[in-house]
Parts: sequence; structure tokens; C-alpha cells
Amino acid sequence: TTICVVATNAILSKAQAQRIAIMAHDGFARAVRPVHTPLDGDVIFCLASGTAALSGSEHLSLSLIGGIAADCVARALARGVYEAKSLAHMRSYRDTHGV
Repeated sequence: TTICVVATNAILSKAQAQRIAIMAHDGFARAVRPVHTPLDGDVIFCLASGTAALSGSEHLSLSLIGGIAADCVARALARGVYEAKSLAHMRSYRDTHGV
């Protein structure tokens, strides 16, 4: 199970925030194999502070924010794996790859 929060300063409706969260799920697919298995409880929440208006086309702005969110999710997951430490008999990436 992976729980993630994507935050933006954009002014978003509930439906727009949901669309960003849906797009951000692509970051899971980029970083986790296998992803979305029957036992997963992966979830992404989108938070918006509402301090910046979307500029230009709403669809283009949402696409840009969602694409960037997916990139950030993938990078955050990879960094989490890289930075993790071994725990008991479960060896971390760093310990198994001599980083």
C-alpha cells in the first residue's frame, strides 16, 4: 500500500483535484512493478491551496499539473526506496547494492 499526497497552489474544483489525483497515479506505474494488484491499497490525495488561478486553457493547465504530479510521484517513490534503511531481515536497496 502506498499513500501519497500531491499539493498545488492552483485554484481547483473538487472534480479538477480528482483529475489531478487520477493523472498522478501514473507515477505509481512508472515506479512500482507490479502496480495496482488486487491486494494494493494505493491512493493519492490532491490538495489545492487555491492561491493561483489556472492560466490559459483549463484543460491544458490541468494536463500540465497532472503530468508534473505523475513525475513527482514516480521520483518520490524511487527516492523512498533509495533512502530506506534495512529493517531486521529485510535488506534495503542501499545495503543490497552497496550504495
